[in-house]
Amino acid sequence: MEGGSAASTPAALPYYVAFSQLLGLTLVAMTGAWLGLYRGGIAWESDLQFNAHPLCMVIGLVFLQGDALLVYRVFRNEAKRTTKVLHGLLHVFALVIALVGLVAVFDYHRKKGYADLYSLHSWCGILVFGLYFVQWLVGFSFFLFPGAPFSLRSRYRPQHIFFGATIFLLSVGTALLGLKEALLFNLGDKYSAFEPEGVLANVLGLLLACFGGAVLYILTRADWKRPSQAEEQALSMDFKTLTEGDSPGSQ
Repeated sequence: MEGGSAASTPAALPYYVAFSQLLGLTLVAMTGAWLGLYRGGIAWESDLQFNAHPLCMVIGLVFLQGDALLVYRVFRNEAKRTTKVLHGLLHVFALVIALVGLVAVFDYHRKKGYADLYSLHSWCGILVFGLYFVQWLVGFSFFLFPGAPFSLRSRYRPQHIFFGATIFLLSVGTALLGLKEALLFNLGDKYSAFEPEGVLANVLGLLLACFGGAVLYILTRADWKRPSQAEEQALSMDFKTLTEGDSPGSQ
């Protein structure tokens, strides 16, 4: 294959990506249905303010974060810079929406006089949001900010990939903890009686787990990684030459 020609897309990849998006969109829709049918909907200046929290977290830290991770699998032949910008923007949208969810729950607790940050879910949530914010800042500094040395990018890239997948997995787990906590608070002993809300929320939990699993499966298939483009290969060769003590133009 010529160095500048487009790399072919693995035959099964589009189907797995489509399946992950079907799961993700169903997850978001079912979260909205659960809040609308059984929790009264969402309204900021009322007792329904809390309901913005689970919806924002599912949209931001689960669905959009997962899609941001898949950008490099879906856009395989586009310019690396364009793909980076899209990857970064999706993470920005996810951060902003998640921040709205955090404000909603803290403001609701303040108005009601409830305690903050006492549960395992809340501890995990703050940890995940903090890690996600730091991951975005460091990623922006290394991969989008002009002038970052190529050597640092190359050395940090494996850590960036690892922490990205780890934070996503922690986000899904934290969402599951929050869902279980909400069911125990709202249903109590009725949860064990197969109440319709409990059954719907259990299905929602399975969708969370399946979406997380689908995204991680796509990410961990080595043969589905985005192939290096000609510009990236040239940079890698220059870096290798420089680290071996020669000038790229000395050949």
